[in-house]
Amino acid sequence: MTYSTLMVHLDGARPNASVLDVAAKLAERHHAKMIGIAACCPAVLGGNDPFMDGRLAVIERDIVTDELARAKVEFRGHIALRPHVLEWRSIPTLENVTDTICEQARCADLLITCANPLSGDLLTHADTGALILKAGRPVLVVPDANVTADFRNVVIAWNDTRGCRRAIVDALPILLLANRVTLVAASSDPGAAHSGIEDVGQWLDRHGISSDRIISRAAGSASRTLNAVAAEVEADLVVAGAYGHSRIREWAFGGVTRDLLLQEGRCTFLSH
Repeated sequence: MTYSTLMVHLDGARPNASVLDVAAKLAERHHAKMIGIAACCPAVLGGNDPFMDGRLAVIERDIVTDELARAKVEFRGHIALRPHVLEWRSIPTLENVTDTICEQARCADLLITCANPLSGDLLTHADTGALILKAGRPVLVVPDANVTADFRNVVIAWNDTRGCRRAIVDALPILLLANRVTLVAASSDPGAAHSGIEDVGQWLDRHGISSDRIISRAAGSASRTLNAVAAEVEADLVVAGAYGHSRIREWAFGGVTRDLLLQEGRCTFLSH
């Protein structure tokens, strides 16, 4: 089992070195082809002066063109990625950028994007939370810097939800190449988590993936416990199911998904 086609989402308004480095490494390890994509939407104009509106529309069109061209040059110019490039897609759009990227994700096994969970220019970058919810593909979220793409040491943030079950299946190609896989359940009732984590560990065994199993009583938030374990085992990737609770509650009050996305120094693999 492997990934045959990866898609990397670039933002024309900012540097994309980290996400391209990770994409290149992942393509190399899985012998996968890579599709690069950037989408950009002009700013909405408003006013009563048709002449000024016309001039501003031309300026916005030029900004879209320049930002898409900048992303294309960065993608095509990444030396380590070149052997794996399948195609580049520049999409000027009047639609929502997130919806545009989600639609295009149909042609890939995995979507790779840079971390942008709380803020950013949504005229050039998809909203990370909405992307995870709507893409219909697993999403690998890459921090801006100080990240490794080896994925030799992987933590699975286990909870018995549909999203988590889906994430582990989607991440199998990465787990098969990892040196160490650690199943972590952060629970207020460690006894109740035992049977579930053992079932998953035995399922991984049958796929040829050995795993350590840690059941920890959640100290404060589950995300704090998960991040502490990930730091202790020096994980370079966390695999998790996204939005186990109401998305509005998680995004507003700092649920596990959002807290995982905010971590520097490691990537997060999420499925919904």
